[in-house]
Amino acid sequence: MNNISGTIPKCLNTWTTLTQKENSSPSIKHSNEIQVGESSVYVFPYDDEAFLTWKGVRSKYQSILELVKSIDLSCNKLSGEIPTEITYLVGLVPLNLSRNRLTGQIPSRIGNLQELDSLDLSRNQINGKIPISISWINRIGYLDLSENNLSGKIPIGTQLQTFDSAYGGNTLLCGEPLPMTCSDEEKGPGQSVLVNEDDKDGLITQGFYISMGLGFAVGFWGVCGTLLLNRSCRYTYFNFLTFINDWLYVKVEIIRQRILNK
Repeated sequence: MNNISGTIPKCLNTWTTLTQKENSSPSIKHSNEIQVGESSVYVFPYDDEAFLTWKGVRSKYQSILELVKSIDLSCNKLSGEIPTEITYLVGLVPLNLSRNRLTGQIPSRIGNLQELDSLDLSRNQINGKIPISISWINRIGYLDLSENNLSGKIPIGTQLQTFDSAYGGNTLLCGEPLPMTCSDEEKGPGQSVLVNEDDKDGLITQGFYISMGLGFAVGFWGVCGTLLLNRSCRYTYFNFLTFINDWLYVKVEIIRQRILNK
């Protein structure tokens, strides 16, 4: 809630704390030392605390503050695209870039953020399709992509169909849980795999099975039928096989004798 303008820096991947998943301690501890007299020292330990807006609720974090690796740049005047470098912050838990002027598309590798529990990109000017990789984030508990210019089909995922109000205001977006259904052209390939449904290959059609059956009938009966019905062709074919067999046998014997004589 400031007046920060410009683009989001691309050097986000240099924040080493956010690129790591593990933590040494859940809390951030400090201490103050006050010296009284020449020999007495009093130590006052305390933990850092912070107020964060997470999942739409403003909460206070203290004992687990170190675990809440968050970025909140909401309600500013940021513009430009979301840098792809943000996908390297694999330890990130909440990410809030809402109420800015961001454009471009959601980074395709957003699914790398497996620790992400809250994602709010609402009220921007983000366009394009929602990346399929976003459905790989199993821990996500809060999602808001509303009031953007997103289009295409909502990726199929266990969590993505439970956010009823997360996609409002995107007039070109379709699929569950929106009432707007998608045409066959807008259904992305391979999305059914995410919910363990049968993958419908576009090459496996009714015409494929018909051509496969005709190919088998013509190929098989074209050869076997000719041998069964035409005696001269049958004799010629088997004589040819006998000749090949005898020729191979002679060649093998000659090679074997040469090896034994060395």
